Amino acid sequence: MKLKNDELTVEFKPEGATISSIKDRDGVEYLWQGNPEYWSGQAPVLFPICGSLRNDEATFKVGEKTISGSMPRHGIVRKRTFDLVKHTENEIQFRILSDDEMLKQYPFPFELQLTYRLDGNKLETEYAVRYLGELDAMPFFIGGHPGFNCPLLEDEAFDDYYLEFELEEDCTIPKSFPDTGLLDFSKRQPMLSKTRILELNYELFQHDALTFDNLKSRKVALKSKNHQKGLKVSFEDFPFLVVWTTTNKGPFIALEPWSGLSTSLTETDNFIDKTHVTYVEKGEVSRKAFTIEIC
Repeated sequence: MKLKNDELTVEFKPEGATISSIKDRDGVEYLWQGNPEYWSGQAPVLFPICGSLRNDEATFKVGEKTISGSMPRHGIVRKRTFDLVKHTENEIQFRILSDDEMLKQYPFPFELQLTYRLDGNKLETEYAVRYLGELDAMPFFIGGHPGFNCPLLEDEAFDDYYLEFELEEDCTIPKSFPDTGLLDFSKRQPMLSKTRILELNYELFQHDALTFDNLKSRKVALKSKNHQKGLKVSFEDFPFLVVWTTTNKGPFIALEPWSGLSTSLTETDNFIDKTHVTYVEKGEVSRKAFTIEIC
């Protein structure tokens, strides 16, 4: 399954409704191709959580009942096969409906639709979440997790690359715990000091991902010091950006727009107490999108 124009060739697979390849007109592959030595994923869809729950568990208020649910890091759809709904010259659309197994983990009937649109050198990913239940609203989180080859070309190194933010940033990030995926907002480390540039090196990721929870920027670019090839992720609909690679020096960088975050040490296990929970009302649709631009 692919979308193609004069600028890009983008391939997809129904397993997880995910992107599997992004190549430019020169045949350069931008998307991480998955390697179990580092990370077997490529660009999973995160729903109905982004990141981790404490002990992979949460409680949900469903009417007058309180129900316990269990789900792995990043949710319940990333390993599911979606239905292909639409495939045109510049758009491809996938859909999945909650089933009995998913409802045991997350007790809200839903429809999740992913639409990918190719326009020149830009690929838009749109999430559409519809609540199919009878309560007033459904709480959820959603996010993207695209990994990109870093380096992009042979005879380069990871630290030949840097991130350039849209705006000058002066921010700290919360401490993360790689074994559990949880966050401690009371312990923060400096990350950007009145600059737009974050030089990439593997030491940045020795304690897991970088969780940017207070950026002014809504665009971030991956650039090389050696050439002009690179990419930009625009995430106007998402309050958070997570930047990640593996602690064993994976040759990739993930730039992840999230609508919410992993459970913090001070949060309860009640799902609605999580940071920045989103609600979609009965019968309504919540839409969020981000764009990958190949430069």
